Amino acid sequence: MSDAIQLELFKNLFAAIAEEMGVVLMRTALSTNIKERLDFSCALFDRQGRMLAQAAHIPVHLGSTPMSVAAAIDTLAMRPGQHVVLNDPYCGGTHLPDITCVTPVFVEGGDEPELYVANRAHHADIGSRSISSMPIAEHIDDEGFRFGPTIADERFIEELRGRVHLPDEREADLRAQIAANHVGARRLTGLVEEIGRQTLRERGEALLDYGERMMRRVLAALPDGRYEAEERLDSDGCGSFDIPLRVAIEIDGETARIDFAGSAPQVKGGINAVYAVTYSATCYAFRLLAPLEMPSNGGYLRALEVSAPIGSVLNARYPAPVAGGNVETSQRVVDVVLRALSIAAPELVPAASAGTMNNVAIGGRRDDAIYAYYETIGGGSGGAPDGDGASGVQTHMTNTRNTPIEVLEHRYPFRILAYELIDGSGGAGLHRGGDGLRRHYQFLAPADVVVITERRRHAPYGLQGGAPGRRGRNIGPHGIEWPAKHSVRVVAGDELVIETPGGGGWGPPDEPA
Repeated sequence: MSDAIQLELFKNLFAAIAEEMGVVLMRTALSTNIKERLDFSCALFDRQGRMLAQAAHIPVHLGSTPMSVAAAIDTLAMRPGQHVVLNDPYCGGTHLPDITCVTPVFVEGGDEPELYVANRAHHADIGSRSISSMPIAEHIDDEGFRFGPTIADERFIEELRGRVHLPDEREADLRAQIAANHVGARRLTGLVEEIGRQTLRERGEALLDYGERMMRRVLAALPDGRYEAEERLDSDGCGSFDIPLRVAIEIDGETARIDFAGSAPQVKGGINAVYAVTYSATCYAFRLLAPLEMPSNGGYLRALEVSAPIGSVLNARYPAPVAGGNVETSQRVVDVVLRALSIAAPELVPAASAGTMNNVAIGGRRDDAIYAYYETIGGGSGGAPDGDGASGVQTHMTNTRNTPIEVLEHRYPFRILAYELIDGSGGAGLHRGGDGLRRHYQFLAPADVVVITERRRHAPYGLQGGAPGRRGRNIGPHGIEWPAKHSVRVVAGDELVIETPGGGGWGPPDEPA
């Protein structure tokens, strides 16, 4: 009982430190994307770079942030007071807008870091060829300023300022990330002073083992076998359509091997995902099968073996663009993994949710000042074995808030004419899918607009006899329907309507509840 109590205490203690880091980041950041939408994650790591805890922030960062921390540890010998930043997808990052900040935590008498704190935040401008951070590009270097593990000193900050469109906002947000890590490091230092270095190491190791045991019990409850599924991405924005994602899951006792062999080769447009994103989305899908009390740490990842062919759309190599891989392909990885798991555990797995983050990036000038805005829009979640799906929510790999319309209209030269649920867009079923959303923009000045979306060609699937959810639509000026990925220059008075997908239904629609 004493051990169980200690596990629960330290699980929540570590998580609370990560949550406090998030509060500091939110309060001190400048950009709408971080301050209002909360597009960031914070986590704690032990001296080996293993994740001890992650705050309840962005799921797509769960399995990928540890790879950024590992890249920082492997590349640089960090000293007290230093902070390492990186965003290179081919060196521990995910996509260029996500800047990860890693800070070593030294304790008295130690020559090496005892712990690390890290956070990752999405920057709405990273110096891409367009003002937004999410261009439709054919080369990674067109997506913005790319850097591997680098000490975040004043020289780097000046370089960052010179490479982006909004230098003051970028500097402010980066300094907010550093401030958040300062708080996390201070809390951990105080904890070590209170309980001792050895006790902290033992508690951290016990938590990792606890997470692993819980996941292995989940896997042991699944029937052994091989389970396969296929999904298709709508498009890459550069001429490729119906891009296959294939997965084979082998459950063998307390181990799961997940193989994406047969998925498409990397494509010209920016929906390629690096391995860190594919790994993170896969681990998240398995996390859904576990009890809520399982800690979100590196322990449970030990039970999962994930592979994807090098040079594929799920393990892309330089110079493939990847801006949409982190936000869109990650969602579709969840879809295909859950579809395969639904064969093994039909009583646990819900139908497909919206399957897209519905990315909208807008950039331009207001009163001679450059602005860059980015948001994702919720949709319907899938009907589940135990109830209907939720309507108008962020699903799976994203967990951001809405930008309040009042804030948006105060800061940017466009307005929202409508923001509403699309009644009946969720799939029919014993348990219906949730409804999608309609968001209607009107532009008050010329602007560059980019939409990167999915589920415009292929509807979110239903399960166990449930009907699919309604596909999404992007409707530009003059009622012209845009493709799933589109970049265009709009003028004052133009309007844009984003209709997001509904979730799939679960169970036969005519079966009584």
